[in-house]
Parts: sequence; C-alpha cells; structure tokens
Amino acid sequence: MFLFSGLLSFQAQEIMRLPDKQSVVVGEPLRLGFPAPLQKTLKAQFIRNENLTDTCPTTTEPGEYQIRLSLFGIIPVRDVMVSVVPQVMVVPGGQSIGVLIHAEGLMVAGHSAVHDQYGHHNSPAAALQEGDVILKVDNEILHNEGQFRGAIATAGTAGRPLTIEVKRGDQTFVTCVEPIFCRDTLSYRVGLLIKNSTAGIGTLTFYEPNSMIYGALGHMVTDSDSSRPMEISDGRIVDADVQSIHKGKKGQPGEKIGLFPDHAQVNGTINKNSSQGIFGDLKSIFTKDTYAEPIPVATVNQIHVGQAEILTVVEENKVEKFVIEISRINPLARHDGKVLVIKVTDQRLLEKTGGIVQGMSGSPIIQDNKLVGAVTHVFVNDPTKGYGIPAEWMVEESGLRNSDQQIVEQTAA
Repeated sequence: MFLFSGLLSFQAQEIMRLPDKQSVVVGEPLRLGFPAPLQKTLKAQFIRNENLTDTCPTTTEPGEYQIRLSLFGIIPVRDVMVSVVPQVMVVPGGQSIGVLIHAEGLMVAGHSAVHDQYGHHNSPAAALQEGDVILKVDNEILHNEGQFRGAIATAGTAGRPLTIEVKRGDQTFVTCVEPIFCRDTLSYRVGLLIKNSTAGIGTLTFYEPNSMIYGALGHMVTDSDSSRPMEISDGRIVDADVQSIHKGKKGQPGEKIGLFPDHAQVNGTINKNSSQGIFGDLKSIFTKDTYAEPIPVATVNQIHVGQAEILTVVEENKVEKFVIEISRINPLARHDGKVLVIKVTDQRLLEKTGGIVQGMSGSPIIQDNKLVGAVTHVFVNDPTKGYGIPAEWMVEESGLRNSDQQIVEQTAA
C-alpha cells in the first residue's frame, strides 16, 4: 500500500511539472513530451463538449484543445491546453549587434552631494531613488540632460523649487526639489547623477525575411546601475565587430569586446524590450547570414536533450557554428530565460572564449535543422555552461505567430 502510494505521488509530481500550455505545429502528430517514467502510465483524453474521447483531434488547422491527463486512465490529475499553431520560418542570426537605447525621460543613476557656500553637504533630491525616471520638470517633457540642467539653472536663479514628475516602477508621482548653488561648480545643482541612454553588444537571434521582424538577446535590456528595465523612447541596432575577447573563467565571466562607431549603419529599430528579448523591424538585411533560407522554429516539445549548435561571432563579423550539448529542459522556468541548460563542447570555442561569455546573449541554438532557442546566461562558476530560452517564446513575443502572412503561407503549402 505504501509503495503504491509512493509511486502515485512520484507520477503525480512528474505530471505537475508539465507546463499548463503546450504547442504543436499544424500537420504534426500531437505529442505532449511526457517524461520517460510517465509514458506507460499516463493517459491523455481530449475534452470535447464536456465529454472525454480517446480520439486524437485533427491538427490540420490552428486551434486550441483541452486535454485531461490521468494515471492508468483512472485517476484524473490535471488538464492541459494544447495549441495547434502555424509553422513559423525564420532566418537564424548569429551576427554581433550594437544595441543603442534612449530611455523615456532621464534615469537617476545615483546621487552626488552639493557643497553650498557654507561648506555644508546637501542632497536636495534625496527623495529620488536610483532607477527612478524623471519624466517632466515644471510640466515640460524631458528629452536630454541639457534641458534638465537648464531647468535647474532657471529655477535656482529665480529662487524657486523645481516641480518634478517621477516614474518609479508602475507608479508616477510629483515632488518638489530646491536647487542649491554649488561652490565647486559655480552652478545650481540638485545632486543627481542622470542618464538617458545605454549601449552594449549582443547577438541577433532571427529575422523573418518577408515582414523584416527580428528578435535578439533573449532577455530584457536593463539599466546597468539599478538593474531596472529600460523604458524605450528610441532604440536601434547597428552593425558591430568583435575586436577581442576576454576569456571566461570560474567566478569571472568573460566578454566580447565589440566596436560600433557612432556612424555605424542602422540595421533596425527596437520596438519592444521584454523578458523574452528585444524586438523590432530591420531596415536592411545582414550580409553575413550562415543560412541562406529560413528554417522552422521548433516548439518547446520538439527540443530534446542532446547535441546542438550555436551561431555566434568570435572574430570581427564572421558568424560561425559551434557544437554544444543541451543537457536539461525545464519548460516551467518561463520568466527567467533559464529553460534550456546548455554546455559548450566545441574545443575551438572553449579555447577562444572559455565557454559562454557576455555578448553571446541571443546566439541562436540550432537542433535538427530547427531554431530551438537562444543563449541567455552563463554559469558564473562554470563558464562552459549556461542557459537558453526557447525560440518559440521569442517568436510569440515578436508577434510573428499572429501574422496572417505566416498562416496563409502554411495553408497554401
């Protein structure tokens, strides 16, 4: 009795680890990706008009189906939604890109004491926190630091406080700050360190050649000081070259050292900055494609443990393939970009970079000639290992899956 109860408990736990919603591509067999221990004991029945049926629904058209999972076909455990989705085809990337983002308003990066004429150290804007975004000053929308400094000087000279509209997380509030004349700079100041832009190196994951929609990075762009998401007012991606690489080692992640001049060609806009990556519209096609034609985007169920490849740049702008191993898949880790656990096994890449380094974020993961994911993170204590996000989730976030063009193309095939 106790052994049997323990078996049921184990099986139930395995079932509960399955995601609530899964996808299957139009025209392909409906597989839920059951773990091996469950395949002999788990039964799936389809709920139609509140009735259970063992008949597999057609997957010739997009749609959603509800499935009831039970042990031995007797003990109901849970229901799962299955979406039949059109096959999306994209061109894998791998190119290094410069990511340039101008934030909405001005972001508070820190505080700096103001020394007044009496030698006192003042912090007139102490109520503002690192990561706050200043949207307006005296009811004027802020566009740059020069405008902010001008408003401070005007208010200070007039002997009146500044009225500042601030965004903190999802909340917006108004506060007043009194400018103080600084004896060190001989100007009025409020004691804030501010910025309105960020820049870095990443990797293009994919683009769809008809719509020119792209996805990159596989994770959100955050402020380097506060780790808060960057609210984008203007963003773009540009060509970048890898000049050198700081090799990663235990406890010290490596990084790509990239170069993109101010006059670099703008390859695309950044329209969205989310936990799944950055997305936007390409203005021009990258010329260093490894794949001449689009390839299918895999659903999470199609990804399996085993050998795969990543596309990335380790020298100048040459995209190369490197062998990796997908060692674990955790589809429940939806929000942290750590669904795929990967390990670099390619000796040349290990010699060149030590494994996964900063700047590889977004590097496409290819398995069975499908785009299955993108590199997102590195293990700090073992740079040969890292995490990845499923490409399917990036495609959903980009809006490609909802594209009428994609559905028409698949129906006509």
